[in-house]
Amino acid sequence: MANHPRKKKTLGHFKFGSVLFSTTLSLFIVGLFGVILIQAKTLTSLIRENIEVQVFLDKNLEESEIKAIESNLADRSFVLRKADTLALRFVTDEEAAATFIESTGEDFTKFLEDNPLRDSFVISIAEEFQTGEQLEAIVAELEEIPGIFEVSYMTDLVDSINKNLLKVSLVLGGFILILIITVVMLINNTIRLALFSQRFLIRSMQLVGATRGFIRKPFLSRAIIFGMLAGGFASLILFLLVKYTQSSIEGFAMLQNQNLLFLLFGVLILVGGILSVLSTLRAVNKYLNMSLDELY
Repeated sequence: MANHPRKKKTLGHFKFGSVLFSTTLSLFIVGLFGVILIQAKTLTSLIRENIEVQVFLDKNLEESEIKAIESNLADRSFVLRKADTLALRFVTDEEAAATFIESTGEDFTKFLEDNPLRDSFVISIAEEFQTGEQLEAIVAELEEIPGIFEVSYMTDLVDSINKNLLKVSLVLGGFILILIITVVMLINNTIRLALFSQRFLIRSMQLVGATRGFIRKPFLSRAIIFGMLAGGFASLILFLLVKYTQSSIEGFAMLQNQNLLFLLFGVLILVGGILSVLSTLRAVNKYLNMSLDELY
């Protein structure tokens, strides 16, 4: 029976199967958390879009005066603009009365001759202007406009939303920090173990006069390729998972932001390459600096 010659080891060509699998898995976990963050951000924006400011007008204004106030409000930077649509609508006193009667079941027109409700504008506020201090400043600014009787918003709701969002942000920030540390350690240890089998070949190359740069080059070349490949695999799995979830869960598509999602995929590919290169560089340098006794 013929003996097959043992395959000769080549510098940089160690088994990358476990490295590719571990890096893909690590980046998938990071990406999954990134998808959750994107959904949380989108959900936060949807919640904040429901924060409205009501601008009540003086009684008996002329139509031209109402139009002037509307034009004034439309020019304000804090008014939400979504898909080139201004979140500003006019509500007549008759419409306000009909809404009140429908919601309460009490028809005040039976015992009041005059409608006490006023014409109003309802404004949705852009997300970057929704702190308590900014909203108070907006109210004060709008009440200075001639023809405006009063400006109000749901103070308790705004405070509750801002406090809860702050708590959620702190918790998510803690999870992100722990996750990043865990993933970096996992990728680093996986690559270090994979390079263990090449430690004697590295020393042999040193003994024949190879420079450190020459020895590092094949390891780093493979590291960046496999790291970016792992990021691509993780992104593909996440993309398929998101598409499956969208088709299975009603309303899930509303929480997706395609631009941020594809940005996340690009970041995963880039991070995969960078982490792999840094971990490989650290491991190779470690073996380059070891004595022969330490290698054993």
